[in-house]
Amino acid sequence: MNIEWQEKRQLVKVASLYYKEGWTQAQIAKKMDVSRPVISKMIQKAKDAGIVEIYIKDESVHTVELEQQLEKHFNLNHAVVVPSLGMTDEMAKRAVGQAGANYISHNMKGIKNIGISWGTTLGYLVQEYPYERRDGIRVVPMEGGMGNQSVEIHANQLANELAKKMNGSCSYLYAPAIVETEELKNRLMEMQDIESVLKIGRKVDMALIGIGNPHKGSTLTKMGYLKESDLSQLRKKGAVGDIGFRFFDEKGVPVSDSLIDKVIGITLEELKALENVIALVEGSHKMESVLGALRGGYINVLIIDEQTAEAIVREVGKDLE
Repeated sequence: MNIEWQEKRQLVKVASLYYKEGWTQAQIAKKMDVSRPVISKMIQKAKDAGIVEIYIKDESVHTVELEQQLEKHFNLNHAVVVPSLGMTDEMAKRAVGQAGANYISHNMKGIKNIGISWGTTLGYLVQEYPYERRDGIRVVPMEGGMGNQSVEIHANQLANELAKKMNGSCSYLYAPAIVETEELKNRLMEMQDIESVLKIGRKVDMALIGIGNPHKGSTLTKMGYLKESDLSQLRKKGAVGDIGFRFFDEKGVPVSDSLIDKVIGITLEELKALENVIALVEGSHKMESVLGALRGGYINVLIIDEQTAEAIVREVGKDLE
């Protein structure tokens, strides 16, 4: 862009007043005895001519760029990428939980019913959630319990604790997450107490979920819910992740399995029908699992650690360019 010296001088003067001195466009217009739209055009021309180059100097700029890429590529309502460089897994989980608590606390408008799944990252979210007074909030578990192990991260317990933090009420799902037979599952799901909770779960205003990888660092495997024979079958069928004991492949397509047929809880199809599903994830070993869930369209809001977000963006880098 070829600009005469006199014009360039004016552009530099306007840009300096606007960006360095903090003057408003109206103040500059008054000083230079022109209209405010003229100043607006001069500022834009200074940018176009390369006189003004804007740099954002902050450690958050990288995570914000990752958020924008994730939102654009996967059509998310929001992505929150949590800085986690140099953190231990537990520290990163807590940071993601804290970010989740902050996000939810500031996005409660119109929310009456909340569904919550299970897991350690959601456990940190509930721990970090502030005590608030919110009238008429009800929290429900999105699947049954899992015996006596790690009770503190079961959906029923998390629903109870979150309801306390919000000064709301909660409903319990009085059933195991996985039962012995499909017939027993069907009988239990017809019981009024169980069906009424699942009915609310299918229509919640906000669903809080975690995402698991059955093959790496799986809490289900550690707790003995997934045996080697189960893992072998899931591997053969291409399962890369699960949400509430429901498994899916790399494209997000639900995987049919005898184990899944015995789960008491919200299905992936029912989850996908919800308009506000918030996923909290930590750990780069879950990259393929999160990617599958994103491709399946199960998530509207993703709250994730920086390393895992980077891994996802790298994996789909060609599509993001």
